[in-house]
Amino acid sequence: MSQPRISLEQWRALTAVVEAGGYAQAAGVLNKTQSTITYAVQKIENLLGLKIFEIQGRKAQLTREGETLYRRAQTLLSEAAALERGAAGLAAGWEAEIKLAAEIVFPTWLLLKCFERFAEERPDIRVQLFETVLGGTDEALIERKVDFAIAGHVPGGFVGEPLMRVRFAAVAHPDHPLHKMGRELTHRDLRPYRQLVIRDSAHNRIRESGSWLGAEQRWTVSHKATSIAAAKMGLGFAWFAEDTIRAELESGQLKRLPLREGGERYIELYLVFADRDYPGRGAWRLAEIIREQVRDMCALVEKIERGEIPAPGECPGPA
Repeated sequence: MSQPRISLEQWRALTAVVEAGGYAQAAGVLNKTQSTITYAVQKIENLLGLKIFEIQGRKAQLTREGETLYRRAQTLLSEAAALERGAAGLAAGWEAEIKLAAEIVFPTWLLLKCFERFAEERPDIRVQLFETVLGGTDEALIERKVDFAIAGHVPGGFVGEPLMRVRFAAVAHPDHPLHKMGRELTHRDLRPYRQLVIRDSAHNRIRESGSWLGAEQRWTVSHKATSIAAAKMGLGFAWFAEDTIRAELESGQLKRLPLREGGERYIELYLVFADRDYPGRGAWRLAEIIREQVRDMCALVEKIERGEIPAPGECPGPA
């Protein structure tokens, strides 16, 4: 295999020129002279025999070939940075802190049980939990804010493993007008009434959390506890993960809506590492504990179905 003729520093100079908007700006970002940046880009052009920039007016614009090289250079630099981070993590052994994002529909009691078991083994490791919704989970992974996540789907470019299936139920207060209709309900029946939904926790929010968003009235909140409290007050109907509202269902504070179809829905949850090639020892161990606890929970499904214990969730779905 031939050795690369272009160094990472030269590729870094190219990407800096594009991202900073010029040679002088790139020099400032990289703390180098402008002539050094110019030479690095010219060296790439000479070695590869193509033009990366062309002058349009007073600005240098990427050529079509330059755009391709820029994208590939970004990937190369990102991989190099990941390699260095991974090597540093391997050298350091157990990390001092683990950051985890978990979709709010994952059973809270189960997650805390996992934390408790992990703390018994590694009490010195700090854990940061980000309780996320929809795009917020993707954002945490893509921006490397967390070591791994329990996500409702696997973002592009990541690899995830099926963890568990969560069942949702449409519910409202027993005195809500929808319960007073005395018959099976359709989605048309729901439209005139207020739906309670949970806001996407991503910085650039683009979605709302709800199995159906066809209601003419809608209240959007940031946390599931607020949505549950509003439903218990009779202020709207909502779809909730069953584990989240099991106590309210058993006490009669909330009641399932008799929907003709769609009254029960499911989502799959996945375990996704931000960098599966180089997970920290602590992050890998905590993820292992989560897997084990979910498997243990599924082993109790028969007892759950017989009503011997409360049901915290569903068995993992198929891959």
